Amino acid sequence: MSVFSRLYISLSLLLVTMMAGHMVMAQAPSRIVTVGGSVTEIVYALGQQNRLVARDTTSSYPDQVMELPDIGYARALSPEGVLSVAPDLIIAVEGAGPVETIDVLKSAQVGYVSVPEIYSADGIVTKILIIGAALDQGQAAKALAQKVADELSEAQTAATLAAGGHPKKVLFILSTKGGRIMAGGRNSAADGIIRMAGGVNAITAFDGYKPMTDEAVTIAAPDVILMMDRGGDHDAATKDLLMMPALIPTPAAQNGKVVRMNGLHLLGFGPRTASAITELSHALYGETR
Repeated sequence: MSVFSRLYISLSLLLVTMMAGHMVMAQAPSRIVTVGGSVTEIVYALGQQNRLVARDTTSSYPDQVMELPDIGYARALSPEGVLSVAPDLIIAVEGAGPVETIDVLKSAQVGYVSVPEIYSADGIVTKILIIGAALDQGQAAKALAQKVADELSEAQTAATLAAGGHPKKVLFILSTKGGRIMAGGRNSAADGIIRMAGGVNAITAFDGYKPMTDEAVTIAAPDVILMMDRGGDHDAATKDLLMMPALIPTPAAQNGKVVRMNGLHLLGFGPRTASAITELSHALYGETR
C-alpha cells in the first residue's frame, strides 16, 4: 500500500470523528461559505463552486470568485457578516477568527469544518481530502489529491536538482513598516515554500512572523530576499528596500536579488503550489533543461 493510500485511510477515519458533531444534516449543504484562499481554490478544483454563497477577503483565485460577497478578512470575521448570507456550511482554514466569532458560528446550528494548515505536500493533500469529505466529494477529492501530490513531488525533485547541493539562503520579508523588517521564521508558510523550492530559510531563531533587529537581519546574510507582490512601482520599492541599513551588507542587497510573487500563489498551499515551487525555484536558480 502506498504512503498516499495509508494517509487517505487514516484521514477518512479522522474525518468521521472530527466532522460528526457539525455535519449531521438532512441534505447535502448547498449554501457554503469558504474562509481561506486555499480552501476556496480547492472547492473550485473539485467543481463545487456552484454551492458557494460567499468567501473571505483572502479568497481571490480564480477570478470569478471575486463576484461572490466578501464576508471579511479570515482572522477578523464578525458573526453577523458570515451569518448574513444564511450559510448551511462554513469551511474555514485553521486560524480563522477571532475565537469569539468562531464560537458563535459553531453554536449557530450551521455546519463548521476547520481545515488544518500544514505547510508541506502532505498538508495540502490533507486539506483536499478534508474539504472533499465535507462536500461529499470523497472520490473526486482522492483523485485531485493524487494528482496534486504527483505534481508536488515532481516540482520538489526538480527544485532540489536545480539547487545542486548549494541551496540559496532566502529571507522572506512580510513588511518593512516603520523601517523595521518583519520576517518569516520556522513553521510558517514562507518557511515551507522556501524549503520546497530548494532553498533554506535565512531565519531559524523563531517561529511564525516577527519583527527583527537590524543586527539580526545583517547576521542572517540572505542570498535572496523574497516578498509578496503587492503591486506598485517595483523598481523604486526595491531600491528603497536595498538601502535599508539592515540589508545593505547582505549578499542579497549587494547582488540586487529580490524576488516578488503573488501572495496567495506563493503562500496559499493549495492546488497550485507545485507551480509556485517551480516559479520560485526558477527565480532562485534559473531555469534548468
